[in-house]
Amino acid sequence: MSESEEIIRIAAKGDGITASGRFAWGAAPGDLLLADGTLQRGPHHIDPACRHFGQCGGCQLQQLDEASLTNFVEGRVANASSSQGLGAELVTPPHLSPPGTRRRASLRAESSGGRIVIGFREAKSHRLVELAECPVMLPELVSILNPLRKLLIKLGQTGGQSKGRNRKPGGRNAMPRLAADVELAMTEQGVDLGLKGLTVEGLEANQAILDFAQDHGLARFTLDQGYGPETLWEPEPVTVSLAGVSVAFPSGGFLQATLDGEQALVAAAREWLAGSGAIADLFAGLGTFAFALAGPRIGEGAKVLAVEAARDTHLACKAAAARLQLPIHPLHRDLFRNPLQADELNRFDGVLLDPPRAGAREQVERLAESTVPKIVYISCNPSSWARDAAMLIGAGYRLAELRPVGQFRWSTHVELASFFVR
Repeated sequence: MSESEEIIRIAAKGDGITASGRFAWGAAPGDLLLADGTLQRGPHHIDPACRHFGQCGGCQLQQLDEASLTNFVEGRVANASSSQGLGAELVTPPHLSPPGTRRRASLRAESSGGRIVIGFREAKSHRLVELAECPVMLPELVSILNPLRKLLIKLGQTGGQSKGRNRKPGGRNAMPRLAADVELAMTEQGVDLGLKGLTVEGLEANQAILDFAQDHGLARFTLDQGYGPETLWEPEPVTVSLAGVSVAFPSGGFLQATLDGEQALVAAAREWLAGSGAIADLFAGLGTFAFALAGPRIGEGAKVLAVEAARDTHLACKAAAARLQLPIHPLHRDLFRNPLQADELNRFDGVLLDPPRAGAREQVERLAESTVPKIVYISCNPSSWARDAAMLIGAGYRLAELRPVGQFRWSTHVELASFFVR
């Protein structure tokens, strides 16, 4: 290759691509890929927002300006639709969450060279990048990381170690082999912090955890030593607000990544399902959409069947709905093993589904057999969504509108809201 080529677009995994099919990581549209494989910056290539970019595997697109990032999010969704010939009648401009708004994160903590490293893994590697900053997460989540490092060092010196690991020689103050998963979430009471894979023994270690939680105003501190999460600190019941309703938040529970992203998805669902008297909310979780469709802020809300397989999540939704006497009927049911059948679905004016990344083939097959007039499909995976959507189109539905949502800023993960009408 003797000539330079222009980067014309960003592929699904974040690499820049030329018209001839050459790939380049870290490129932006308008960059020139030179013959030796290096990049010459174009007008859409900017300096990354984070010092860890290029090493940390959490972000892939910090080199893109706002226009290019917006185009990437829209293109991921539009391309998934066109690849299956779905014929979307309207694709709206994407909604992108701003920096510093991610309210949940899963990180890793490990001992390395006598110190504790907390962060995300490097791209295509098991090595951890120690986070000194993170422009994606809420500042409250970032600010807890350095104190947590100090706590883990103290725990290692007072009886804490990873399950199945042995303390290195060197006496009481030697650093043992530590490795734990770290779950962070922002709740109405503050930061919810969970550790998994770490065993803690002794009064001194447990007191250190309680002092840490109190000093940093944590909403909750849970520890999973191999038998499920055990709550060590929770001054008052931990809740999250869903459409103005405080709902109990189980340890490790699911939240939309950002509040503004959740609001964008909810707004689409409320607009498209307006006027529906009975709605089935499938894969309902804590009730993110159920409370918005039937909650007290709506006025004349719909009657909502909220179907969820995770028992603790289902019970949290059920308790909140009962407390406020809302027209929500939570149902504990595994929709992968036991999807709602067509005759059950036909009772509803509208169906909303928000399945995991793998999609909902079994449930969508039953929807395709139904006479439900309106379907809202929320997805965090355009590829599995397109596969499922093709079944609905084949059954006589039309894709009336498609709204891309970029909750995971600077990442290749893209979400969407879609509206099907029979």
